[in-house]
Amino acid sequence: QVQLVESGGGLVQAGGSLRLSCVASGSIFSITSMGWYRQAPGKQRELVADITPAGSVSIMHYTDSVKGRFTISRDNAKNTVYLQMNSLKPEDTAVYYCKWVRSNRDAYWGQGTQVTVSS
Repeated sequence: QVQLVESGGGLVQAGGSLRLSCVASGSIFSITSMGWYRQAPGKQRELVADITPAGSVSIMHYTDSVKGRFTISRDNAKNTVYLQMNSLKPEDTAVYYCKWVRSNRDAYWGQGTQVTVSS
């Protein structure tokens, strides 16, 4: 099992920044991808960004609406994945979840952290 704990959410004005953290513990092995998702009220959960280790580098992917504003990164030594969010917009308001996936496709989710952007 992998336990994930997100933090860093909060209330921010439009144009502001937040950095989310997702700390993993437990049986952390054979992880093939780590990602951030979000779910706004009345909407489906959507992928925001993910990062896939590929040897000595990482491959990042972003949904179009956050490209140029959000950056996903990881710190292997701390078993942590970050989401730096800049130029926040009211439409970024949602609960943000991190998800880690093993090579056998087992997926683990955190409990979520609320991000609210006021206009």
